[in-house]
Order: sequence, then C-alpha cells, then structure tokens
Amino acid sequence: MEVISATDVAGSAAAVLEAALHERLASASRASLALSGGSTPWQAVERLAGVDLAWDRVDVFQVDERVAPAGDPARNAVELEARLLSRTQAMAHLMPVERTDLDQAVADYAARLPPTLDVVQLGLGADGHTASLVPGDPVLDVEDDDVGVTGEYRGNRRMTLTYPAINRAGLIVWIVTGAEKREAVRALLRGDPDIPAGRIRADRAVLVADRAALGEDA
Repeated sequence: MEVISATDVAGSAAAVLEAALHERLASASRASLALSGGSTPWQAVERLAGVDLAWDRVDVFQVDERVAPAGDPARNAVELEARLLSRTQAMAHLMPVERTDLDQAVADYAARLPPTLDVVQLGLGADGHTASLVPGDPVLDVEDDDVGVTGEYRGNRRMTLTYPAINRAGLIVWIVTGAEKREAVRALLRGDPDIPAGRIRADRAVLVADRAALGEDA
C-alpha cells in the first residue's frame, strides 16, 4: 500500500482522486467513483468538486448509507449532494435505503454497479471498521453479493458495499486522520484480518493520513 503522510490530508486526497479519475477518463468513456462519509473525506470531496474534470462522464456511487428517510441529516447523501452533486454534472447513484423492502433495494443497487468500480474512497474507524463493515456483523461474511445490509450500528442499520465489490476496485483511496485511529492504521498496514479494514486488498491502494494517525513524531 502506498502511504502519503500529509499536513493537508483533504487536499492531498483530493489530488489522488483527481489523478485517478483523469487517468481513467483518458482511456474510457466513463469513470466510476464510490464515496464514503466522514469529516475529512467530505472536505476532500468538496475540493475535488472544484477541479477541471469531465464530470458529465463520472458516475458517483455510495460506499455505504444509513437506513433513514430521504433528507435525514444523518444520511451521507445529504453531504454528498451539498459537497459534490450540486456543484458538478456527475451522475448520482444513491443507495435506496428509504425503501421498505431492503432486500430488493440491495439487489437493485448491486445491479446498478459496474463490474469494477474504478475508484473507491474509504475511511477507517478507531474500531477498525470501514464502509459499514463493522466488527462482528454478519455482512462481513458475504462473499457472493456486492451490496448488503448490516444490523444496527450506532443507531442505524446500514446499506454497504461488501468485500467483493470493494476488493475488485481499480484503486482504493483511504483517508484517515487523528491519533485515535493510530492502532487501527497499524493493523490496516499489517493486513490484520482481525479488523474489518484489514481484509481490504492492499495492492492498488493508497493511504492518505496525517502524522497523528500514522504515529509519526511531530
């Protein structure tokens, strides 16, 4: 895994995402980008929205989403709309979590995914979770579906991309900040399967993190 230690994590991550999308669009008619939530990732997405890119050729997917009504401020879709979709011509593919039949919603969203997502942006929790792949949840064992629904986690069930979909990605970009993530980052870099994030493939992956998360001396 390539590791980038950055003072401006949001700016550095936006540059990595921009370069990956430009490279894909140079050789293909469309590019696909799957985004997670989080404070620093949203800053990176907002920076990305301001770059000169053929946004009308970019399909934006969600990595995960809380099962909550449309417009609920807890939804990642709210920030995604504000930070990127309202500012570009990207084609949005939002997870249909407000539907009653979540099993059908999962199947429908999986059918909308491309065979391989070009770029997947992930965050990392202090407990080692990424996307909504959280410790102990049965969705961690899904091997034959690209999308799943978790049990309740911090007040909500979640719809999430599963390991198969994430691990097929052309590029995985991790965005991580904060000293509280230090042990999780170390486990991630070891490929420790005891944390959910450790089961994400490390080749074709970039970690953009601040010095605190990397455990570097100031």
